[in-house]
Amino acid sequence: MVKNNENLTPAPKSRFLKVKCVDCDNEPVVFGSASTHVKCVVCGRALVEPKGGRAKILAPILEVLE
Repeated sequence: MVKNNENLTPAPKSRFLKVKCVDCDNEPVVFGSASTHVKCVVCGRALVEPKGGRAKILAPILEVLE
């Protein structure tokens, strides 16, 4: 019998990240395991590249959202 309910639901391994575009200072929220290329909606600079599992983040990370 399980006494602790926290073991029933595993914690997610990926997070949403708030990043900053180095060209235009836009601060979009991106997924840490993105499966597609993510570009800045303001200037078009690449922010995220997919790498199979976790994505390669090309912009500075400002905050990890939970």
